[in-house]
Amino acid sequence: MFGAITVEEKKFLLKPMNCPFHIEMYNARKWSYRDLPLRWAELGTVYRYEKPGVLHGLMRVRGFTQDDAHHFVAQENMEDELVWIINFCVHMLTSFGFTDYNVFLSTMPEKAIGDKEDWDRAEDGLRAALDKAGLDYEVDEGGGAFYGPKIDIQIKDAIGRGWQCSTIQFDFSLPERFDLSYIDSSGQQKRPYMIHRALLGSIERFFGVLIEHYAGNFPLWLAPTQVKVLPITDSVNDYAAELTKKLKENNFRAELDDRSEKVGAKIRDAEIFKVPYMFVIGAREAESGQVSVRRHGEGDIGTMSLDDALAMLIAEEKSKGITDEKK
Repeated sequence: MFGAITVEEKKFLLKPMNCPFHIEMYNARKWSYRDLPLRWAELGTVYRYEKPGVLHGLMRVRGFTQDDAHHFVAQENMEDELVWIINFCVHMLTSFGFTDYNVFLSTMPEKAIGDKEDWDRAEDGLRAALDKAGLDYEVDEGGGAFYGPKIDIQIKDAIGRGWQCSTIQFDFSLPERFDLSYIDSSGQQKRPYMIHRALLGSIERFFGVLIEHYAGNFPLWLAPTQVKVLPITDSVNDYAAELTKKLKENNFRAELDDRSEKVGAKIRDAEIFKVPYMFVIGAREAESGQVSVRRHGEGDIGTMSLDDALAMLIAEEKSKGITDEKK
């Protein structure tokens, strides 16, 4: 299970997966059908020895962080849980602005463990859950792992390449090997279904795809700097500083550019760094308590009160910039 390496005469064990530890937690006590489903998740660092020729930036690395989760599910509630997981995956991808992705259902391979009846039921459950979620999908006949069928969601980067991220994977092997059980409504012991779930997959890969997807032009809620406050003259620096403070008090990542540069140069720099919003402050804005608002890539969108500008930012951040057309 673990790979041993020696660094500076000290031995370290590299963890390739998180699954066994959640299973040990499950086996620490007895469970009833009333306790299920159990949903345990962690951001765990794992290691895989990828060959040098396939290493690729953030997309394929040897050490990565996995948003790993395991669902322990009563057999009779399997389909409802799958619908919950799929909707969760779609919600996460949509929240990050991904609406172009491919969904694959991988079925029983020639060499597989577990009863054919369990495989059929799991595959039927996956199909029904995908249909209920309204997702189009392709069937990869025989493409499942030897221990269970799965759903894979591939998102596309800026040049149309597909990258595996979200995975919903049935597992008939580990519950058997670790002798997992729960007490059903009739008082009998049953084997729970175990579902591996990764929403984003490798965090490193996901952020690599995310950066390319937006080409650095992040929506307001993701942008490292959300607002640049740009005073036109030094005489309004105090008002600009107060405005920056107000933005930060409202939990916006705001920066004050009070350099002795022309405002055109400040605007150009903010555009280069793809800052979503620029608040331009001149003498008129300082006197009236207003701000002149610019949006990256669009230019001037008007002068408004600080309260109105804040309300606009709050609404956009809350919606994550997702319009009805993108949902």
